[in-house]
Amino acid sequence: MTTPSTLARIDLTEGEGWSTWTLTTGQAHVLSDERASKLIDIRPAGRQKPGTPHRYQLRAKAMVGGVRLGGNDTAVQLRIAPKIHVDRLLYLLAYAPGHAKWSEEPVEAGVRHELLPAVGYAFTEATDRALRPGVLLGYREVDDTLPMLRGRLRAPAQLRRRPGLALPLEVTYDDHTPDISENRLLLGATRRLIRLPGLDPALRARLRRIVVQLDGVTAPRPGAPLPVWTATRLNTRYQRALGLAELILHGASYELDDGRRVLVDGLLLEMWRVFETFLATALGEELKRRAGGRAEPRDRDHHLDLGKKELLKPDLIHYLPPVDGGRRLAPAIIVDAKYKDGTKRADLYQMFAYCVRLGVSEGHLVSAAGNENLMEVPVADGMVRLYRHVVDLSLPYRELRARIAELADTLLRIRTEPADRLRDS
Repeated sequence: MTTPSTLARIDLTEGEGWSTWTLTTGQAHVLSDERASKLIDIRPAGRQKPGTPHRYQLRAKAMVGGVRLGGNDTAVQLRIAPKIHVDRLLYLLAYAPGHAKWSEEPVEAGVRHELLPAVGYAFTEATDRALRPGVLLGYREVDDTLPMLRGRLRAPAQLRRRPGLALPLEVTYDDHTPDISENRLLLGATRRLIRLPGLDPALRARLRRIVVQLDGVTAPRPGAPLPVWTATRLNTRYQRALGLAELILHGASYELDDGRRVLVDGLLLEMWRVFETFLATALGEELKRRAGGRAEPRDRDHHLDLGKKELLKPDLIHYLPPVDGGRRLAPAIIVDAKYKDGTKRADLYQMFAYCVRLGVSEGHLVSAAGNENLMEVPVADGMVRLYRHVVDLSLPYRELRARIAELADTLLRIRTEPADRLRDS
């Protein structure tokens, strides 16, 4: 149990039960407000006696990381550890949204057991390797005013700003510069990590050296959209570091239920989103490797209604040619990930709607815990089968990768074998 102080340091673990902490009224208010509502649950620890310290029970939700809330005498340093090992989490993060796949090996973080130092170490190692051959340069289009012609003249701007004057010239030219999207992301993530508490001084010094190496690069503005980059042959050595950089910068904010973004002084990761993205990407790769076709994680091309007002949001749709022949790819395997113990009734209804609307007779719900089973739902012209599978995230990464491959084989077998054989096997 803690005692009130200027800064309350609270350490919780994702998914664990209630624990009791002593807080000031102001600190409790900070942990009860809208900003903290996605991070923890809080409630009084029984009836409070006048003149005694205020005790509260706290419980972490499905976010992990560290964040500082409040200020002055209401400050709270909140750390939420993942319920799985940090090295396992870093492996899952290799499949985060919009990132190139870094490699088939996990991101090394040494023996560091806390999330923020591990992410900082992994990013620093990856960035050092990326920058070792030198900073990547690229061409960027620049609008400028010069005393001589460089590139091409921007005639409309010249006439609008300096009608009748020969000099200076409004020009546009391509500049070979380090100030490109890839380096901007690395610099933004580096500066973000430097500001985080709990980093080893030696690691912080390495991060400052990275800032020096990226001289001439513009860091992204906090809250602004991140620079967009595309995986190419030229930036291959950067891609692992870029994946971590985007994670670090995305972890500086989170979304409330009404769609607003909240900036945080720290680094947070939404575990349900990490699991959904990992499963859709990794499983899609395995299905494509075995059966061909096209994997579409987070496919957003389908709607429930003809008016296209209600969007369907399965985590993965795998497109394959029909079993009875033909070349046109069609939805064949539908997967939805659920980062919780088992699935709820609403999850089954949702998957049933996916199957009926997309004309598929099997749907697959994949949980991070729980039991595997099958529910058969009669429909007018046959049967829709809803399968529940489990992927245990506590497995070592090699076994986890093997489990994803096994699940891909199971999904393909279910699609092609008669239902009565599957039920008997």
